[in-house]
Amino acid sequence: MRRKKQNLSFFHSRTDIPFGFQMNFRLPQLKALKHRNFRFFIGGQTLALIGYWMQNIALSWWLYKTTHSASLLGLLAFASSLPILLLSPLAGLWSDRCNLYKAMFATQALEMLQAVTLASLALTGLLQPWHVIFLSMLMGVMVAVELPIRHAFLLELVEQKKDLPNAIAVTSLMANCGRLVGPALAGLVIGWFSESACFVINALSFSGVIVSFFFIHVTPTIRTITPQPFFKGLCEGFSYVYQSYPMRSLLLLLVAMGLLANPYVSLMPVLVSEVFHGDAHQMGFMVGASGMGAVAGTLYLAMRTSVRGLIKLLTVASMVAGIALALLPHLHWVWLCLPFLSFIGFGILVTSVSVNMILQTIVDDDKRGRAMSLYTVSFMGVAPFGALAQGVLVDHIGVAATLTIAGLGSALCAGLLALQQKRIRGELSVYYDRLGVAQAPTKDPP
Repeated sequence: MRRKKQNLSFFHSRTDIPFGFQMNFRLPQLKALKHRNFRFFIGGQTLALIGYWMQNIALSWWLYKTTHSASLLGLLAFASSLPILLLSPLAGLWSDRCNLYKAMFATQALEMLQAVTLASLALTGLLQPWHVIFLSMLMGVMVAVELPIRHAFLLELVEQKKDLPNAIAVTSLMANCGRLVGPALAGLVIGWFSESACFVINALSFSGVIVSFFFIHVTPTIRTITPQPFFKGLCEGFSYVYQSYPMRSLLLLLVAMGLLANPYVSLMPVLVSEVFHGDAHQMGFMVGASGMGAVAGTLYLAMRTSVRGLIKLLTVASMVAGIALALLPHLHWVWLCLPFLSFIGFGILVTSVSVNMILQTIVDDDKRGRAMSLYTVSFMGVAPFGALAQGVLVDHIGVAATLTIAGLGSALCAGLLALQQKRIRGELSVYYDRLGVAQAPTKDPP
């Protein structure tokens, strides 16, 4: 029997679930991978992100082992994320004007140089806490420039705007597979060798990134409009996002998640040492459990064929993440905390990527870089203040009380967004109808 071509893209079956819910079990549609340039990009970035997470775990563990200071862990997160807050809007405006391929390649080369420097200091025994803080800040500068460029570059890689939401989901899947594998490998490598070995592996991983760019051949975006003066263009981007109620509301939720929920990762060494009395190996697997939840969230989003219906989903996801975070430090058995870490990873991921997918769908192409830079600022740019504040709080009231407050605050903000759902969904429908975005089919996950 001959099957239609579209039915070969995934296997699915339907199973009835009590309480009126219905779930679809199927493999995700990875339509974006049909694009050659996107496949090479994903291949190189997967290697780099595994190395990046290995370096992050090793850095935080080395710093806490050396100083026993939660405040310094907060300072580390602050130093690495503050440039994102300050520079991302400028980088977003630049990405609306520059050659995205060349800019992306340059950021990758500079990040490789940072990784080689860190590995060299560690191998020679010269590494000091101030080196770690300074090099993390340099990496933050490069990430601040890279992220808006990366968001805009995806459209050149897939060439067809209809495949852009799927490309975002696949990119997130790649990133969170790195988050799943990298911390677990870091725990093993630190136990077998030392933190220095993780830094070396990260530096070597960039060779795959550099090679992949030689196989990517994109058609540069044609800039049809004469660029405005720099400050005027920057203000136009802020005004464009602020005047859209859905964009404004979703970015405010991301600000809350960035301040309250996301900084928990920087406190993992304290949580592992003081609550669970574990080592770097255990920390790697606990962060990996969060990554597993994030991977599940990405697969869930990749199953969807439409951005319609994401508002309800991200509201529930952010609520779940907040509640799980509030309960996490009160679970004194590691086997019990792993599912809660997965819920946190799932909730934060689904919230952030859903907002990304919605914004990328409705934003005007000539303002894409600036709008996505504000997305980056809202989620990652505010994180340094949350991490610094939570690090100081841990030294005064303990890690359990700090994470409980952060989790309850996140859940409260999700509840406030739930009260605005009707208006947000109504205004988004106007965007979707104008752009011809199809209604979500009944086979989509709810």
